Parts: sequence; C-alpha cells; structure tokens
Amino acid sequence: MREEARTGQLLAATPLLGDVNFRRTIVLIVEDDPDEGTLGVVLNRPSDIPVRQVLEPWTELVTGPSVLFRGGPVAPDSALALGLASGEDDLIGWRALPGSKLTSRLGLVDLGAPPELLADSITSLRVFAGYAGWAAGQLADEISAGAWLVLDALPGDAFADEPARLYPSVLRRQGGEMALLATFPDDPVLN
Repeated sequence: MREEARTGQLLAATPLLGDVNFRRTIVLIVEDDPDEGTLGVVLNRPSDIPVRQVLEPWTELVTGPSVLFRGGPVAPDSALALGLASGEDDLIGWRALPGSKLTSRLGLVDLGAPPELLADSITSLRVFAGYAGWAAGQLADEISAGAWLVLDALPGDAFADEPARLYPSVLRRQGGEMALLATFPDDPVLN
C-alpha cells in the first residue's frame, strides 16, 4: 500500500473512516499539489437527478447511468466532469489530468464549452456534483491513520456501468487482505 496519493490514482475508504460522506467510496484523485492540497471525485455515488435536468446540452454525451454523481461534500452545487478522449489531438474544452499515469486520455471537461466541440472526441463522460477536497497534508495524514487505501486505477473505473459494485470490485482485484475489506459490513462492530 502506498502512503501518498497522486493524480489518477484511487482512494478506497477503509472501515476506519467514520465520515458518512465517504463510507465505502472510491475516489479518483484529479488534482494533487503538495502546497495547495488534493481534489478528487467519488466515483460510486450516483444520484437520482438526471443530467438532462441540470445540464441538458450534455445529456447525449454522458455515459450511463445518465445521472449526476455525488462527487463529494465540497461545493455540491457546482459541477465537474470527467471525459475519456479518443485520439491524440489536443481538444478545446478538455484537459488531461495533470501527471496522471492512468491514461493520458482521461481529463476534465469544461462544461462551459459547447458540447458539439467534444461530441466526436469524447468516448465517455460523467458529471459530478461537488467534489472531495483536502488541504495540504490532510490527505497524507488520513492515509497514515489507515482511513484510505491508495490504489492504482483502471481506465474504466471512472465510467463503471454499475457504480454500486465499484467498491467491492476495486478491492477484490487487489487480492489478499484488501479483498477481504469488500466483505466488511457498513458497521465493523457487526463483523
């Protein structure tokens, strides 16, 4: 297990994390700066709000389920989008995740740009309401305390067809003791 998170990696919440906002979550780190802090989005919390209700022009590009995802407790009234781009060209309205080893084609989509600019170049898109954020050093402290596991991501994790199954799926593919975490009850006292 790594002790630091980097852009493009996943955080898996452990049973030691008591914050209900993050119980059994998988977070993708989208920005990590030692001086500024860390920003991520929760990948496995779909809401009941259809994207068409909030960002209608983007509806056709959204990867199913076509709902807003609860990206985290910070700024829940704001929207952030991840997009998987095809080809190698630079795209207007899209920027690769900085320093990500996951894939050079996973990036942030500017929801203020006209969707038609990206329609032929984005193969997957997911929209998040809010995000998860940590001040400089805060996430490292939580990782050291055992609240998070830092894991490598696969390109499809950000666009999982069955987001509710992402947490156990990510943990099971790690094998060993980490795979056992997928079977823990919500309240570890009940185990």
